[in-house]
Amino acid sequence: MNDLPMRGQVALVAGASKGIGAATAEAFAAAGAAVVLGARDLAALETVASNIEAKGGRALPVRTDVADADSMRGLVERAVATYGRLDAAFNNATDGPLPAPLADIDPAEFDRGIATNIRGTFLGMKFQIPAMLESGGGAIVNMASLGGLTGVGNPAAYVAGKAGIIGLTKVAALDYADHGIRVNVVAPGTILTYHLEAAGAEAQRQAGLATPMRRIGTVTEVAETVLWLCSPQSSFITGAVIPIDGGQSAGVKPPQMYRQGQRMTAPPDGVPDREPAARGVSTREEQR
Repeated sequence: MNDLPMRGQVALVAGASKGIGAATAEAFAAAGAAVVLGARDLAALETVASNIEAKGGRALPVRTDVADADSMRGLVERAVATYGRLDAAFNNATDGPLPAPLADIDPAEFDRGIATNIRGTFLGMKFQIPAMLESGGGAIVNMASLGGLTGVGNPAAYVAGKAGIIGLTKVAALDYADHGIRVNVVAPGTILTYHLEAAGAEAQRQAGLATPMRRIGTVTEVAETVLWLCSPQSSFITGAVIPIDGGQSAGVKPPQMYRQGQRMTAPPDGVPDREPAARGVSTREEQR
């Protein structure tokens, strides 16, 4: 088994300053890739790069505004100038207004969400694809959301942006399917990122109860999926939307089903398989 399956390759992560982006950058580096980190917060990127380098990896932090064409072009050019090639990319950046009923959202804030999600993903692929063609091919993964598949009340710009990313991904996948470039999109559900951590244990418990698996996901689970989509193990997969959502996109799993003609009784208190684990593992796994 190759402990460094991406040795000699170069990966780019846009939106790498924290959360899923930072975890994915670290996972690319742990697999042996040189990693180029892009985000607006250069200090945060430098922290991620330092963490990677402390473990023997290579990382290049580059201040980047994904919605700006010159900035995204420069990010890819820095990657190629520094490491000589580009093999994988993860377009992860997002931004937009706080959730509110649609009619209450400021148009300028809505535009910001669309610019970061849709325009940012478009610009990422626009400059990543030519670099990958020069390198002999590659794989791109774009970040959408369960909300881009099913809709969520209040975050209109976010949901519209993520749905647009799914459409862009399918177009790019078709355009370059016979050119050695695969393009896929991940659609996470509830993941334990810094936002949910700050919301506290009760918010995490409620979020876990909303998934059929009765738990929330981890940034590591998302990062590992991105790496798999960039690996030869997924070599015949392109244009796919991969939910990482504990079964939420499959449908509804009621906590208890009624039987026709029979009165439903409340389940006994303390049923363990109805309580999610806040850290993204099952209750049984936590006890090990």
